Amino acid sequence: MFDIQPSSTTPIYRQVVDQVRRLIAGGQLRAGDELPSVRSVADRHAINPMTVSKAYSLLEAEGLLTRRRGVGMAVAEGAARASSSDDRLALLAPALEAAAQQAQQLGIAADAALASFHRHLLAHPCHPTDPSP
Repeated sequence: MFDIQPSSTTPIYRQVVDQVRRLIAGGQLRAGDELPSVRSVADRHAINPMTVSKAYSLLEAEGLLTRRRGVGMAVAEGAARASSSDDRLALLAPALEAAAQQAQQLGIAADAALASFHRHLLAHPCHPTDPSP
């Protein structure tokens, strides 16, 4: 479920938080869907369980997740999918800003960077419920 990049400058707990937010906003996670246990995420990615627990706790405090006794964490009933493409694009903006900065630092022309992004986007097809960007 998660794509954890240990070498990233973004802390691991923040990577988990951001990915859960995007999965909820994009409709891949819906109210009532269970998240993998802290232990399974920690074991799968060889990270400290407290890191995963911190991420889940932050998401619970935001009202996106709810703790189910004996079951684990699930998407909260009040967690709604982002209503517009602008809301979803806002969640993508930090990654795009970082990619733009890296492209500039590498001396990659804008058209080449856009073409590369387009190839990567097509290589990872998604199944949006809304065809808008």
